[in-house]
Amino acid sequence: MRRNIGIVGGFTAVDGATVITREYTLLAFGAKVARAHASTPVEAMVLTEPVVGSEPRHLHPAQNGGTRHLAAAQFVHDQHNAIALVASVDGFFTVFAWSASLQQVHAHKIDVLLL
Repeated sequence: MRRNIGIVGGFTAVDGATVITREYTLLAFGAKVARAHASTPVEAMVLTEPVVGSEPRHLHPAQNGGTRHLAAAQFVHDQHNAIALVASVDGFFTVFAWSASLQQVHAHKIDVLLL
């Protein structure tokens, strides 16, 4: 399993998205993720962090990070059953998922040192 994680993890070094199934089958790497034709641009999301005293923040996805973060938020906005993961050079790892209760994208920002 560690070997497979290392192999798939290596594909994430390529610019673009790495797409895997829930069964961890690699579908694509270096993929450009675009908004679905029938969708609207993602306008809002909630951001949480596992930090004592941290409150959920409601913000526009562009306020959360750069192009990778915005693409991940849009992908989850379009594909509610998907999960998007973004590793940042600033040492944070953000997990994007659709929140059925909030009816919007939920981003959970994790410090890499916590992993």
